[in-house]
Amino acid sequence: MRVLGVDPGLTRCGVGAVEGRPGAPLALVAVGVVRTGADEELGARLVGIEAGIERWLDEVRPDAVAVERVFSQHNVRTVMGTAQAAGIAVLCAARRGLPVALHTPSEVKAAITGSGTADKKQIGAMVTRLLRLTEMPRPADAADALALAICHVWRGGPQHRLAEAVAAAKARSRTVTAQGRRPAPTTGPATGPATGTATGRATGPATARATGPTTDPTTGGATGGAPDGQGGDPAGMTGSLPPPSRDAAESRGGRARTPGRP
Repeated sequence: MRVLGVDPGLTRCGVGAVEGRPGAPLALVAVGVVRTGADEELGARLVGIEAGIERWLDEVRPDAVAVERVFSQHNVRTVMGTAQAAGIAVLCAARRGLPVALHTPSEVKAAITGSGTADKKQIGAMVTRLLRLTEMPRPADAADALALAICHVWRGGPQHRLAEAVAAAKARSRTVTAQGRRPAPTTGPATGPATGTATGRATGPATARATGPTTDPTTGGATGGAPDGQGGDPAGMTGSLPPPSRDAAESRGGRARTPGRP
């Protein structure tokens, strides 16, 4: 893992890159300082810092960028300039899609020396020892930038991978939940046969039974259920019945007449 550390500042912005992984020896990639003139306008100084960091990103090609987190100081003017330079570093890294980590000075000191109250000389000495250098990086801003990069390799790398794993698990969970809430398809072969079968079985026989042969109360015979206005016997059932008997005729209030007799 290659990390670029940035110790922000308007006059001197320390920049240093190291490569390694937790539990393995670290290697120095490059170290230096981006400088701007104290007599320049604020906008010009910020543009100069941006151009310098962009050059470092092009040359080093880091996997991540570690920037010192700005904390409150008694000198408000100094802390404002430091915060502005830190914002430029974060912007340059984010523009390239690189992960950015912010580490406090106490966190860096504790990671490098084991004490959160170590001074710059102690930090420089430990950086020289960890990177197996022949001399201490100068100025102190450069050594601080290397300390930031080492701190992120040891602490930030595993945390970043854990955060990525958690984010990936949440994304998979959202995908599974969204798939489980999709409605079942309502078109196609699933509905055609079901509708046709239900209609055919429910209405077909029922209609046939309801409109089948019925008995005419006036004649005592069966009719074929022909529609109104249509004569004939479509079922062919009326002509096959015998004529009514004499008792049936008398029961309707009349005497059966014999054809040809008055």
